[in-house]
Order: sequence, then C-alpha cells, then structure tokens
Amino acid sequence: MAESVESDMKLNSKLFIISLTTAIIFTFLILVTDHQNASAQTKNNKEISTEGKTAAPLVTFVEIGSINCIPCKAMQPIMKAVEEEYKGQVKIVFHDVWTAKGKADARIYNIRVIPTQVFLDKNGKEYFRHEGYFPKEEVVRVVKMQGVK
Repeated sequence: MAESVESDMKLNSKLFIISLTTAIIFTFLILVTDHQNASAQTKNNKEISTEGKTAAPLVTFVEIGSINCIPCKAMQPIMKAVEEEYKGQVKIVFHDVWTAKGKADARIYNIRVIPTQVFLDKNGKEYFRHEGYFPKEEVVRVVKMQGVK
C-alpha cells in the first residue's frame, strides 16, 4: 500500500509540473500576442499621404466600448463629427469589447469601464485618457493639445 501511495504522489507531482509548465507557456503566448497586437496597432496608426511619404495623424482617438452600451452609443455621433471636422489630423478607432478582437484590445489598453477614450499622439504614445461619456467640446480640447487646428 505504501508503494501505491508513493506511486500516486509521483504521478500527481508529474501532473502538477506538466500543468504548471503548460500554464506558463500559455500565459507567455498570450503576452506575446498582446504585444504583437499593440505593435500592429501603433503601426496601423500611420497613413500614406498622396506624395507617397508616410505621415501619421496628429492624434489617434481610440474609443473602447460596445455598440450595445447607451453611453457608448452617445459617443458615436461625437466621434463622427470629430473625424469629419479634423479629417487627416485625427484618426478615429473604435473597439467593441463584446467581440473577440475588442476584448484583446481592451486588455492592451487596460480598460476598466466603458466607454473609455484613449488619445494617442502622432507617435502612438498615449497622452490622455477619459472614462465614461465625453462631450464633444472636451474631446476637441484634448485633440487640440497635440496641435490639431
């Protein structure tokens, strides 16, 4: 019976090590994927100008929310108006947290509540963040911090 208990303990120990190793590998893969998505997001913030040179918008306005969220829905006309009014200077990006890609993006931006607005400068670096509904006047004030006219 002692041999049986010892055998079970060795088996449990091996299973634990295998499970732990698998969990570590899985966590590492998730972190690498999140990092690659963040890098791709920054690269996607650049646009090609008509002269063939790469030019980034002055501001990328990232809205993280959901199409099913009331305050998020209230942000939609504001995002459209800012995009039209400051075309070429402000790029608007919307991530719906209820989609698989949106969930990953929410993790990248460390979102706690929706809607959340994240403002990135021309280099893709965050310079301002707001949680909740954000009136157009305030959005305009924030984008003008980066020289948007």
